[in-house]
Amino acid sequence: MKKVILNIEGMTCTACSLGLEKFLNKQEGIVEASVNLVLATATIKYKDNLSINEIEKYIRQAGFKSLGKSEEGKSKNAKSLLILFTILEIVLMYVSMGNMFNLPMLSFLDIHKEPVIYTIFVFFLTVLFIFYGFDIIKNGILNLIKGHPNMDTLVGVGVIVNFLYSCYFAFLMITSGVSYFHNLYFESSATIIFFVKLGRFIESKNKSRAADSIRNLVEITPKKGIVKKNNKEVEVTIDEIKEGDIVVSKAGDKISVDGVIVKGETYVDESFLTGESGPIKKKINSKVLAGSYNYDGYIEYKALSVGKNSSISKIVDLVIDATNSKPNIAKFADHVSAYFVPFIFIVAVVSFIIHLLLGNSFGLAINSLVSVLVVACPCALGLATPLAIVLAISYCSKKGILVKNGNSFELINNINTVVFDKTGTLTEAKIKLIDGIYQRDDLIILQNLELNSNHPLAKGIVETCEFPRVLVTNFKEEAGFGVSAIINKTKYYAGGLNFLIKKKLNNPFLDNKKYLDNLNNSIIFLFTDEKVLAVFFLSDEIKKDSFGVVKTLKEMNKKVVMLTGDNKNIAFSVANKLGIDKVISDVLPKEKLDFIEKNNTNNNIMMVGDGINDSPALKKAAVSISVFKGTDISADASDIVLLRDSLMLIPSLFNISKRTFRIIKENLFLALFYNVSMIPLATGFLPIKLNPMIASLAMTLSSVTVVLNSLRLLKSRKEL
Repeated sequence: MKKVILNIEGMTCTACSLGLEKFLNKQEGIVEASVNLVLATATIKYKDNLSINEIEKYIRQAGFKSLGKSEEGKSKNAKSLLILFTILEIVLMYVSMGNMFNLPMLSFLDIHKEPVIYTIFVFFLTVLFIFYGFDIIKNGILNLIKGHPNMDTLVGVGVIVNFLYSCYFAFLMITSGVSYFHNLYFESSATIIFFVKLGRFIESKNKSRAADSIRNLVEITPKKGIVKKNNKEVEVTIDEIKEGDIVVSKAGDKISVDGVIVKGETYVDESFLTGESGPIKKKINSKVLAGSYNYDGYIEYKALSVGKNSSISKIVDLVIDATNSKPNIAKFADHVSAYFVPFIFIVAVVSFIIHLLLGNSFGLAINSLVSVLVVACPCALGLATPLAIVLAISYCSKKGILVKNGNSFELINNINTVVFDKTGTLTEAKIKLIDGIYQRDDLIILQNLELNSNHPLAKGIVETCEFPRVLVTNFKEEAGFGVSAIINKTKYYAGGLNFLIKKKLNNPFLDNKKYLDNLNNSIIFLFTDEKVLAVFFLSDEIKKDSFGVVKTLKEMNKKVVMLTGDNKNIAFSVANKLGIDKVISDVLPKEKLDFIEKNNTNNNIMMVGDGINDSPALKKAAVSISVFKGTDISADASDIVLLRDSLMLIPSLFNISKRTFRIIKENLFLALFYNVSMIPLATGFLPIKLNPMIASLAMTLSSVTVVLNSLRLLKSRKEL
C-alpha cells in the first residue's frame, strides 16, 4: 500500500470536500481518502497497482483538479485577475446605478438615452465575469449532475438563472421596446461572481497563514550540503546525500540532513523544531537535525535520515494527517452541510413558486430564487471547524508540540484526570548507580546484561563506568520484569523484586542495613536460577518542570495520578515531593493498561509517558502524550508528542484546546445564525428584502467573519 498527498483546486466548502472524499473512497484501488478543506489537500492511501495519474483522473471526474505541488505563481495570477475585475466591477456598478445617484454619465451608456447600447455594453461585461467565474459554474453543475451539490452549485445555478432571465428580457427590449429594461439584472450575475471571487481570495490569503508553519518546516532545510569524498569536500544537492555519507557543517551553516556527529563539537539552534530559543551544545555521538543552525563550530556528521525519513518530513506528514482528523463537532457541521444544500434548493424553488401564486412579478420571483441560492451558501459553516483546528495545530507545532490528531483538542476539554508515568516522565531518567551490595565481577556481568536494553535503568547501569565486554547470547527482555542472557555458559537475570518473586527466589538482603536504607531508590537484583548474587541501588532526579506541572494542573482542578512500575517506597517518595496524592505502584505494563481501561469509561483520562513501557496504556487513554525524547518524534502510541523538554507545555495544551473549542463554537454560531437570519430576508416575503447583489456581499462577509474569528488563535500568546 502507498500513500500520497495531493493539492486540490476547486474546493470551496464542506460539501466539496465531503463529495470528493466520498467519491474517491468508492473508487477501485483506493484504500482510504481523507480530504482537507483548509489545506486544500487530499491524503490518499492506495494499492500498489494504482498510479498517481489514475488517482488524478478520479479527482477530475469528481469535478476538481490535482495541482501536485502548489505554485506561488497561481496566487499572483489570481491577484492580478482580481484587480482587473475589481476595476470592471466599479465600471459596471457606475454604469448600472449612476443614474440613481445623479452621477455624470456618458450619453451613449445612459440607459434612458441609449438603452440598446447600454444593454449590449452591460451584457458583454457580464459575459466577461461569467468567464472569470466559469470554474465556479462548471464545478457547481458537475457536482449537481453527480448528486453532490455544493456551494458552487448554489452560486452557479443562481448566476445562470439570473443571466438567462436577463438575456430573455434584453431580447424583448431590443425587439419590442425599452419598457422591459426594468427586468434586466445582468449586473447581479456579475456582482455575485465578483464577490464570491473576492471572498475566496481573502479566505485563501488568510487560510494560508494556517499552514505557514508547515510550509516553513518544509523550506527550512538547505538545498545543498557538503559531503566528504576521498578526503575532499564536495558540494552536492540534498537529494544526492545518502545515508552513511559524512557531511561537513561549518559555523554559520545549516545542518543538511539528520545525522550523528563523528568529529568536532558546536552549539546549534533547534528552535524551529523544539521551540527552545537557546543554543544547545553538540559533541561526538550527539544527534543533529536537518535545518538546525550551526553557531560556531566545525563538525562532521554521519547522515542517518535523509529525504522523507528525516525528522522534518515526518513532522510535516504527521501535522497534515492531524489536520485531516475531525472532531465530533466537525462531523456535526459536515452532517448539517450535507443536507443543507438540497434544503436550500427546496426553499429557493418554493419561494419562487409562492411569489408566482401570489401574483407577484416573474422578475421578483427570480430575484427571490437567486437571492436564496446565493445568500445561503454554506461556505462559512464549512470553514468553522477545520480552519480553527489547522490554526491550532500549526500554532502548537511552532511551540514544540506535535499534535497528531485534531480530535485531541475536543477530547482535552473533557479531561479531568492526568496520569503520569514516573521514570523518564516526571523524573530525568538520568539514573546513576549510587551504591549496592556486590563484587566487581557482578557489576561487569550486570553491565553486559543491560547493554542491549533501552530501559532508563539499564542506561544508568551501563553508563556508570567503562567495563570489559564479554560474549552475551540469548538476550531476552521481559517487559515489567527485567532482562536475561547467557554469559560464560551461565544464565543470568537482572531485574526488580517482582522478577525475583517470579523466579521463586528469596531476597537474602532483607536484614541488611544498607539494603533497608536504600528502599527509596530503584533496586536491581542480579541472580541466576539458583541464587541471588548481588543487589544494586540506583537514583533518579525529579525534573524541575514536574513540580510546576503538578501544581498548575491542580490549580486547573485536574486530578493528578502517578502510575509506575517502581516499588512503593520509591513511588511515594517522588509523589510526596511533587504533591501527588494518588499513586499506583509496582504495576506491569498490562496492569497500567487495565488501570486506564477501568477508569477511562467517560473518556476523561490523559496519559503522559515516555513511550517505552507505556504504549498499551497510552493507546487506551482518551488523550495520550509522549514526552520529549531527543529526535524521536514517531511515538506511534500517542496523540501528542512534546518536542521540547518541558512538562509545562501540558497545562498550555489545556488552555489552547479550551480556546480552540470556544472559537469553533463561535464560528458555528456565526455561520448558523447568519444563514437562519439571511434566508427569510432573501425570500422577499419580509419588509426588508435582499437582492442578489446584496446577498452575494452578505455571503462573502459571513465567510470572512469566520476566517477573522479563527485567526484570533494566532493573536494570543499567553496559552503557550
